[in-house]
Amino acid sequence: MRERMLAGDLYIADDPEIAEQSAAALDLVAAYNATSPRQRPLRRRLLEQLLGAIGEGTEIRPPFYVDYGSRITFGARCFANFGLVALDVAPITIGDDVQFGPNVQLLTPTHPVEPEPRRQKWEAAKPITIGNNVWLGGGAIVLPGVTIGDNTVVGAGSVVTRDLPANVVAVGNPARVIRALDAAGAAQAPGEARG
Repeated sequence: MRERMLAGDLYIADDPEIAEQSAAALDLVAAYNATSPRQRPLRRRLLEQLLGAIGEGTEIRPPFYVDYGSRITFGARCFANFGLVALDVAPITIGDDVQFGPNVQLLTPTHPVEPEPRRQKWEAAKPITIGNNVWLGGGAIVLPGVTIGDNTVVGAGSVVTRDLPANVVAVGNPARVIRALDAAGAAQAPGEARG
């Protein structure tokens, strides 16, 4: 089942190897979430053990929640406010200079719509990719298989159900682009010609 999970195929999460990996990650998460702000070196060591990669200058404020941790990579100089949930059944790739408001959720797992396979506990996952210099406002939710382009801003409380291009502001449920940003960061109306 672990090989099926890693391949992105339907699997049942009752495999002993999967359970052990999750338990080990949850032990590290519990230790991380019990740290104080004055324990920065300990926090860094715990994140380096938990995550697939974490860039220099990246800060994640506890509480922080993952499924496995090892399938999450953070670039440099990222900041995640309190309550980040990153369910990494599939890989979660986060670029440099990304900011997360409080209670953001990155959700890779999927479940069958049909009742019988769901009752049998089949599930799968699709990766999430977040580009460089992205800002996700508080309470934003990113669903399985989504890619968010560089410099994009996602408004607080938005639900990102499909890919977002680079250099836009998107809000709502489902999130939709409300304006474009030029290379220098100035806002443009959707469809506005670029100079």
